[in-house]
Amino acid sequence: MKVLVTGGAGFIGSHLVDKLMESGSDVRVLDDLSAGSLDNIGRWMDNERFEFIRGDMRDLEVVKGAVGDVDAVFHLAANPEVRIGSQSPELLYETNVLITYNLLNAIRDSSVEYLVFTSSSTVYGDAEVIPTPEDYAPLEPISVYGAAKLAAEALISGYAHTFGFRALIFRLANIIGERSNHGVIYDFINKLRKNPEELEILGDGTQRKSYLHVSDTVEGMLHIFEHFRSGGKTVDFYNLGNDDWITVKEIAEIVSEGMGLKPKFRFTGGVDGGRGWKGDVKFMRLSIEKAKKTGWKPGLNSYEAVERTVRELLSTI
Repeated sequence: MKVLVTGGAGFIGSHLVDKLMESGSDVRVLDDLSAGSLDNIGRWMDNERFEFIRGDMRDLEVVKGAVGDVDAVFHLAANPEVRIGSQSPELLYETNVLITYNLLNAIRDSSVEYLVFTSSSTVYGDAEVIPTPEDYAPLEPISVYGAAKLAAEALISGYAHTFGFRALIFRLANIIGERSNHGVIYDFINKLRKNPEELEILGDGTQRKSYLHVSDTVEGMLHIFEHFRSGGKTVDFYNLGNDDWITVKEIAEIVSEGMGLKPKFRFTGGVDGGRGWKGDVKFMRLSIEKAKKTGWKPGLNSYEAVERTVRELLSTI
């Protein structure tokens, strides 16, 4: 199978590229390197089964060139930062919705059979059912980021049903691990390196969420993709997360311990009842029963994923 990975030089994308290359696939990466790095995929640059295209997906002609002669597209390109939605909603539109629209218009005139999209738990908003299953409704995002992901989901579903390709959509919990360059663990490490005596924690520290290591994420995506290919659905949705969850304060304690520090924690208090920022979902845990029925399950729980990520990031950033 020949595969295009958009955002393939980024955090999750580069781990996916590693697995696809190791499995023998022909892989093309499209990335503008705004968030990704060639260092993440450097080991494959001279491989005859690998191709890298540096390009901006806001340019439709770039996207059309990238989808030529591929069988499947893994669409991971996106702005990953939830917090910027309140300051720059137009940027989230361009780098999440518009690029997906361009990709879909390129796919409709191509030989692509499958589209795999990484959506987000933020599409559920403040869900009243926890763990939250894929059929939870109504979907009411509370951030522009979540709204952009949901808009992309809807476009993908409409295009797949109209233009005859199949689409698999993953709603991801908080994904962490080596090569990540944003998020709470990354932020805590950098804050403590600047000031080992005190750690600022956004919100009230009681925010509780599920975390999944990137290695489990990529294994889940590829396992469920094979399961999806053997089925008959045009569009299907799967949550990928963990059965447990962890508070921001507990993450701060794990990071501090991993760095051999005992800082004073300073909570900002946050907004809207202790959220870290406007649009922050305070409590999130996805139901992963549907994914587990395919034979996949996480190798690390949330606590173990955080501990491993701290070790990985401390050795690389």
